[in-house]
Amino acid sequence: MKKLMMAAAVAFAFLGGAAHAALDPANPFAKPSTLPLGYPAFDKIKNEHFMPAYVEGMAEQVKEVEAIANNPAKPTFQNTIVALEKSGQLLSRVATTFSNLNGTVTNDAMQAIDRELAPKLSAHSDFIRLNDKLWQRVNYLYERKNQLGLDAEAKYLLERYHTDFVRAGAQLSAADKEKLKAYNSKLAELQTKFAQNVLKEANASAMIVDTKEELDGMSEAAIKAAADLAKKMGKDGKFAIAIVNTSGQPPLAVLKNRAVRERLMGISMARGIKGGEYDNREVVLQIVKLRAERAKLLGYKTYADFALEDQTAHSATAVNSLLSELAKPAVANAKKEAAELQKLIDAENGGFQLAAWDWDYYADKLRAQKYSFDAKQLKPYFEMNSVMVNGVFYAANKVYGISFKERKDLPVYTDDVKVFDVFDRDGKQLAIFIADMYARPSKRGGAWMNAYVSQSKLMGTKPVVANHLNIPKPPAGEPTLLTYDEVRTMFHEFGHALHGMFSNVTYPRFSGTRVPRDFVEFPSQVNEMWMTWPEILKNYARHYQTGAPMPTELLDKVQASARFNEGYRTTEYLAASILDQRWHQLTPEQMPTDVVAFEAQALKEAGVDFAPVPTRYRTAYFSHTFAGGYSAGYYGYVWAERLDADTVEWFKEHGGLQRKNGDLFREKLLSRGGTMDAMQMFKNVRGREPNIKPLLERRGLTAQ
Repeated sequence: MKKLMMAAAVAFAFLGGAAHAALDPANPFAKPSTLPLGYPAFDKIKNEHFMPAYVEGMAEQVKEVEAIANNPAKPTFQNTIVALEKSGQLLSRVATTFSNLNGTVTNDAMQAIDRELAPKLSAHSDFIRLNDKLWQRVNYLYERKNQLGLDAEAKYLLERYHTDFVRAGAQLSAADKEKLKAYNSKLAELQTKFAQNVLKEANASAMIVDTKEELDGMSEAAIKAAADLAKKMGKDGKFAIAIVNTSGQPPLAVLKNRAVRERLMGISMARGIKGGEYDNREVVLQIVKLRAERAKLLGYKTYADFALEDQTAHSATAVNSLLSELAKPAVANAKKEAAELQKLIDAENGGFQLAAWDWDYYADKLRAQKYSFDAKQLKPYFEMNSVMVNGVFYAANKVYGISFKERKDLPVYTDDVKVFDVFDRDGKQLAIFIADMYARPSKRGGAWMNAYVSQSKLMGTKPVVANHLNIPKPPAGEPTLLTYDEVRTMFHEFGHALHGMFSNVTYPRFSGTRVPRDFVEFPSQVNEMWMTWPEILKNYARHYQTGAPMPTELLDKVQASARFNEGYRTTEYLAASILDQRWHQLTPEQMPTDVVAFEAQALKEAGVDFAPVPTRYRTAYFSHTFAGGYSAGYYGYVWAERLDADTVEWFKEHGGLQRKNGDLFREKLLSRGGTMDAMQMFKNVRGREPNIKPLLERRGLTAQ
């Protein structure tokens, strides 16, 4: 009892003292939202509401956990595991909304809150997971799991709780638990700092161009957008090109001026390593060392060993094997592609060697030569709203029987956001879907899905899920025309949304996309298949001015060029995945001192150091691994693609676009969340272990 009281006191100290004021009833987080399905009251939420709600939410859960741990009654599934599942509801409401808004419409105040909260939330988590009395109750139940009469989902939940506690350090000595808490707190602080540095530097690194002539090749709409951005930055009369958080930058495909292209790529790849307040090199070294030391404390050789044990890959050996199997043929393909691009440069009397900043520009030219079309020809047929409503939604209706209706009565956090009711095949409301498609300086890079409310029978909740992309917003009055990759991303992210919306589980721990990290991309990648399915494409790919469908001959050219530039795409991805693994397969004794040198050596040793194809993310702006949830897990995209490519073959073998296929995929996988072993879910659909051949064929790697 004394130890528990001391732990609680520590938790309260992190909250700013036990004598905090009760939460103001007017705070929008004080009670569950009264809007449909618990949709957040965005119009009432202000910066000043977050911290008080967090403080009260943590305090409430501390009391709830104390009550569970101190319960004099013998542990039961209901009074321990279910009680834990029900705890922390206020904290969950505020944390879910804050973390989502902080990624989409952040500001200085929110970033300050984020920095202050990171170590406090870490301490709060430790208070629960390192609570010895609580652990004893969980372990007591786990040892008797076969005698408790639990159904399959409840039994798996108990097993997962036991695993969660063990991996969080519940079996450590008291002294080691204190070390672990210090590691966790510092890591939370450093990861937040890394993410904020990346966002701030991306905004600060916009490339300023003096003359319109230097932007030759960009569309008039894009040039106007660049002028508008420069004006917002106080540089009226100039032009600004925003930086996105990948090494390659979209304008590189169209800018005719080679010097401008080189400058843009240089700005992009120098982020985080050029000194100044946003330099992330020391932050990276500290994160990597702390993760390695934390893993060692928990009994693992490296952080990768710790992280991968709980994934479907299970080991660093399995991940290294897949990445090395793909790397050699991918780089060989990239070098063949580079040779073709060099011939094109030489034919134009370019007089220079192909460099990273030339690739996209000449790849588009080569595509036009080989297939008689370039990517710009597609954009008039990919108007954003049509892609979403007549493509993404239409496919979901055909495959799963669900339907959508836009509603404008619910508040949004920015005017660009659209909201839709989602109705199930029986006509009853299934979910609410939020579409946030445009880029903005206050939004982190990339594309993602999140849940504001997760489905749970225990809690009586239905999903409120959102998709976020970073599509450049055109000038007022101009249509939003997407690139081929942006269309694919929209279908991909909606695959995550479907995973969240179709969730049909009892316990919050298993809801929606709460599956192993190297499995979560699998359903979303499967959803990409409908992008080019003839019936779907015909419905959405229509000229934004005339309404005419995309010509068959143009579509044929798109399909014929499906593997074009695949060597580049695979190599840049694998390079980032290998970097992620190399950093996290270090022991505490192997820490480097020079981030840039280590990065170069790691890529060289893996055979992916091909200069014209830079790694998709350099270490210092690799947010997935140093700030997001993909530490030692960036390989998960290609790991999941192996399952995806094989599942696409299953759909085709069974007739493709048919409700019976969608219903089976939904029933056996999408609705199950994390309620069972992930690979078993795959096998329940496919009927066997995954086959890598469809992945190799898709990426053009079979002829090597």
